[in-house]
Amino acid sequence: MTVKTAVAGLVLVLLCGCETVQPWERGLLAKEGMQWTPNIMDARLRSQIYASKEASSGGAGAAGGGCGCN
Repeated sequence: MTVKTAVAGLVLVLLCGCETVQPWERGLLAKEGMQWTPNIMDARLRSQIYASKEASSGGAGAAGGGCGCN
C-alpha cells in the first residue's frame, strides 16, 4: 500500500462524517443537550468541587488550593 493510497483512504473515511446542515436544522443543533458542555457554569462548579475534594488542582486549566475558596 502506498502513501497516496493510505492518504486517499483516510480522506475518504473523514469525508463520510461531513454533513450539510440546513438553516431550519440549526435550531436543533443549538439546543443545550447538543453542546459539548451544556452548562459552562455548572461544569466549572463541578471542576472546582472535584479539585477541592481531591485536594489538588491542575489538568483542567484551574489553579488553587484544596479548600475550594479560590
